Amino acid sequence: MAPQSAAGGAQPVPGGPRRPDRLSTEVVVAGAGPVGLMLAAELARGGADVVVVERRKAPSTESRASTLHARTMEILDARELLPDVGTPPNEPRGHFGGLPLDLTLPGPHPGQWKVPQTRTEAVLEEWALSLGVDIRCGHELVAAGEVGDHVEAEAVGRDGVLRLRARYLVACDGEESTVRRLTGAAFPGHDAVRELLRADVEGIDVPDRRFQRLENGLAVAWRNERGITRVMAHEFGSTARPRTTAPSFEEVATVWKRVTGEDISGGTPLWVNSFGDASRQLASYRHGRILFAGDAAHRQMPIGGQALNLGLQDAFNLGWKLALTARGKAPDSLLDTYHEERHAVGRRVLANIEAQAMLLLGGPEAEPLRGLLGELVALDDVRTHLAGMISGLDVRYPVPGPPRPHPLLGARLPHTVVRTGGRALGTAELLRPRGGLLLDLGGTGVRLPGGWADRVRAVSGNPEPGSPVGEAGALLVRPDGHVAWAGRTADGLTEALERWFGPARPGT
Repeated sequence: MAPQSAAGGAQPVPGGPRRPDRLSTEVVVAGAGPVGLMLAAELARGGADVVVVERRKAPSTESRASTLHARTMEILDARELLPDVGTPPNEPRGHFGGLPLDLTLPGPHPGQWKVPQTRTEAVLEEWALSLGVDIRCGHELVAAGEVGDHVEAEAVGRDGVLRLRARYLVACDGEESTVRRLTGAAFPGHDAVRELLRADVEGIDVPDRRFQRLENGLAVAWRNERGITRVMAHEFGSTARPRTTAPSFEEVATVWKRVTGEDISGGTPLWVNSFGDASRQLASYRHGRILFAGDAAHRQMPIGGQALNLGLQDAFNLGWKLALTARGKAPDSLLDTYHEERHAVGRRVLANIEAQAMLLLGGPEAEPLRGLLGELVALDDVRTHLAGMISGLDVRYPVPGPPRPHPLLGARLPHTVVRTGGRALGTAELLRPRGGLLLDLGGTGVRLPGGWADRVRAVSGNPEPGSPVGEAGALLVRPDGHVAWAGRTADGLTEALERWFGPARPGT
């Protein structure tokens, strides 16, 4: 995390004293983890002024999540961030509840990619700062609420109280969200029943294990290139303990020995924590001018990296919508689609994680179900279905349309190459310029109506042979890459533009 910065567009409250402890901005983001940084950068990219408040004074050294799935890699590619990520190891094989699952699906980034969360966070922070986001580290949010047509918040920092006034506030402050507590937002679900103990340990030599189910429990171990071994263990029949602090390494070593028979107590623990199978989801991701994303909106067991990827994709969905709304270019009702779309996606992900937790942590009683699912996963249709769910590639948002809609409506624009103006552009390159995209494939003659050129650009071209877009005609693609309209004539195009990008503006 960068030092306290005033690089963004936030200004002292108009008409008030020019003091650094009073700021007015368009959006306040609570939390500078990966989700908050992704959202802040997307907002700034859309032209909104953003202030991020974060209670930490320095970057976290904990790399809790280390897996980026195919859809998240596509998102980073669309924002030209992959060169900064580097060349992470690619692993086509994932799992579903500990059962091996090939995650390979058509696209430029098949499988899963091993990127430490610390690296993901650093890349997103650098991007946000380059776009002018104002990140205030060492500021703990202590108050937030709607006041008329604004949100007012207070954050306590090393120099006293920072008072913020914004049009909107987004909570990206994790599973113990302060904003959620301050607003009293309903968070139904259940607390953890079972848990996995986890530690990064130096100086031990144990066999690598991939979800190995032994007589007494589950054991996972792998050593990284620096010689540090991450171990995880669950003892069958044990229940999650109420915790206010991380477990001791002695507890981890004791459970590990009971499960595997191996003694790791002589190792040096670098990081110890636990995670349980709690499952909760906000009843609404939107509370007026206060919205929630990432773990602040949903709590789930972090199986297979889905939690981080789900949160980043929340931010990618919300960013462009909130930027348009905060700048007055789209109606406030556009924000309702964030809840409608992402709550349904989150509910589905939480359900598959609950199923995986039962398969993973259940004792001998889970074996018949594991055996049956193991047979089903060998069927390609089942494998494809589960891989699409885990990777996020199968997300399709509901779109108003005819009874028999175009097959691409609501889905992400699949990877394709379009030849236009003497160049061959892939999907990521087509999505890199700001705003929406009206893509005419095959010379339909559909043109962008006047009044939206400040928010949507038009591109005509021909897809390469064998392209997954087929005979798509013309497509209206949102900034997050999902298809909002399709047709061979302009019927319905104006209505789609108004729905997703606000009313026409004369002269644009």
